[in-house]
Amino acid sequence: MSSQSGALQAGIDALKQGRYSEAINLLETFCRNSSLAESKELLQAQMWLVKAYQRVGQPEKAIALCQQLSLHENPQVHTWAKQTLQTLSTATPAQPTKATPRTAALETQPTPTGKLNRAAKAGAKLAMSGIGGSLALASGVTISLLFGMVFVLALSLVFILGSDQPGVGFAIAVAFTLVFNLLAFFIAPWFMDSIQGWFYGTRWVSLPEVARHSPEAARVIQQVCAQKKLKQPRLGIINDENPTAFTYGSLPNSARLVVSQGLFTYLDDDEVATVYAHELGHIVHWDFAVMTVAATLVQITYLIYSFARRMSRGGGDNKLKDAMGTAAIAAYIFYLIGTYLVLYLSRTREYFADHFAAETTGNPNALSRALVKIAYGILEEGQRAKEPSKLIEGTRALGIYDPKAASSVGTAYRVASSPEKIGRVFLWDMFNPWGWLMELSSTHPLTGKRVRALSTYAEQLGLETEFDMARVVAESRTLNKNKLYGNFALDLLLYGAEFIGLALGLVIGLALMSLAGWKVLVSLGLLGLGLGILVKMMVAFPDFSRAQASDVMSLMSDPYASPLRGRPVKLSGELIGRGDAGYKFGSDLKLQDPTGMMYVHYASRFGPLGNFMFGANQVQELLGSQVSATGWFRRSIMPWVDLAQLKTVGGKTVDSYHRFWQCILGAGAIIAAIVVPVVF
Repeated sequence: MSSQSGALQAGIDALKQGRYSEAINLLETFCRNSSLAESKELLQAQMWLVKAYQRVGQPEKAIALCQQLSLHENPQVHTWAKQTLQTLSTATPAQPTKATPRTAALETQPTPTGKLNRAAKAGAKLAMSGIGGSLALASGVTISLLFGMVFVLALSLVFILGSDQPGVGFAIAVAFTLVFNLLAFFIAPWFMDSIQGWFYGTRWVSLPEVARHSPEAARVIQQVCAQKKLKQPRLGIINDENPTAFTYGSLPNSARLVVSQGLFTYLDDDEVATVYAHELGHIVHWDFAVMTVAATLVQITYLIYSFARRMSRGGGDNKLKDAMGTAAIAAYIFYLIGTYLVLYLSRTREYFADHFAAETTGNPNALSRALVKIAYGILEEGQRAKEPSKLIEGTRALGIYDPKAASSVGTAYRVASSPEKIGRVFLWDMFNPWGWLMELSSTHPLTGKRVRALSTYAEQLGLETEFDMARVVAESRTLNKNKLYGNFALDLLLYGAEFIGLALGLVIGLALMSLAGWKVLVSLGLLGLGLGILVKMMVAFPDFSRAQASDVMSLMSDPYASPLRGRPVKLSGELIGRGDAGYKFGSDLKLQDPTGMMYVHYASRFGPLGNFMFGANQVQELLGSQVSATGWFRRSIMPWVDLAQLKTVGGKTVDSYHRFWQCILGAGAIIAAIVVPVVF
């Protein structure tokens, strides 16, 4: 490596590690000493220098350098500079929000919102009409239904196995269900302690140590424990800068309350206190106990399904095998129903924990800020890491915030100069029908809905709300309702087009089997499957040659975004890491532009093997490159882009083949449908 290249890399490393002044000195020196005015390295140094100026709050220098780069003849550099200029013209200088040892993280943290007054006195009762439903009802119905499912399945298996004494079989079924649940209920906390310590290095701390990080959080813990006559939960801190918090246990007096170091880095004292209050709400409501039982019951249904399926494939009595096959189908249906019941219960308990925190602290605005800052912290840490955090992924269901939803909210907070801009990303959460549908598979309510509920509590306390959700609701009235809802029913059918096509083909084939035999059943099933895949492909992957240049923030703010109808877009930015959690050969990427971060999904023409080879051999070389990515933007709980083509500033091109594989699969199924009757 030449001395100049080494100096460039040293500057980039300094910037990535948060040593901004050092990075600026190194990069400015490199640019002054560069002998090749049009070299790739000089362009790269200038782009990094723009970022460094942004980080230290010198927008004038960043704008001047961007204006120079916007005149460059390289189209990718030109596009990147123009998009960066747009961001610089609207963003405010970054300011730290608090002094902590992790200064680098906070040097880039924006302050788009002011700290609003809290209630004069905490503990006021806040109405939850229309928010979250009934926690007692959700818990009772979920546990009752799951217990009934497990009991019926266990009982049926005992009887199917041919017990000559039904009373004994009944007793065995009851004992089996109770013993399994009781063991799981009481053993789970200690098992979790071992897992947390092993994987994440949880450090158990005293209340005074929590007080050193957040005095108000310590007071909240003391207050709640005294008022609710609870034993102080076992307090843990994980040395990880990704902000998160979670609670687990079996009984309230043996609960564990664990937070990450990142919570103290990204949040202020009053915001940390509301997070602790939220987690204490889970303890007071016995949420972890109910969830432990519910999750255990769901797992029992799956175990029964697995057992019955194996028995149905074994040798012996055909009548027994048929009965076992029926039991397996029933168990799997119960497992699916149970899974969605548990997810519903999980979302409900989050609403009630938020409500508890708002009542306990009298500061719902601080929890609103905390949720947004947690999203921002997850996004920031994700940009620093080459791989997603194992802590965030591993505790997704337990944590206070769903990391899959962090991209949009974190991006908005990162660049917003006013709460209105942050509120705009909540339009999708609150009004897009896909948001409601995708939320059914989520452990947490969508962030926009939680912030709206917290804003309602602030209004009840006579406070100005942190985020003007009334403005967001008013803006929703200007949305094109036909575009939002008009084709949603059709889109639902298209979303499952391949399965619907297969089902229709099989139904028609069954009707014609008496005339043409089994061949027509197989042939029509394959034909329906192939046509469904091709129809869905045409809707999901429109012509990307029409892709328009955009930026991450604009895409996140699109209230019409869909997981089905891909929007052709072109993004320019830097590849900052892999998108696959903990997988060093992952082929998916994270692209960072001046406004935020986007996951980019790659598909090789050689299928999974090609993805592996790309991840093993090419991704590492691409990381850190300035690129232009063309593809199809989609949004579910997490937004992403299905990549069509990637071009680096240095001229390297990477093609991705999402649409190709849809064509292959669809055409292959149709060809097979034609061949089956001929060959067989």
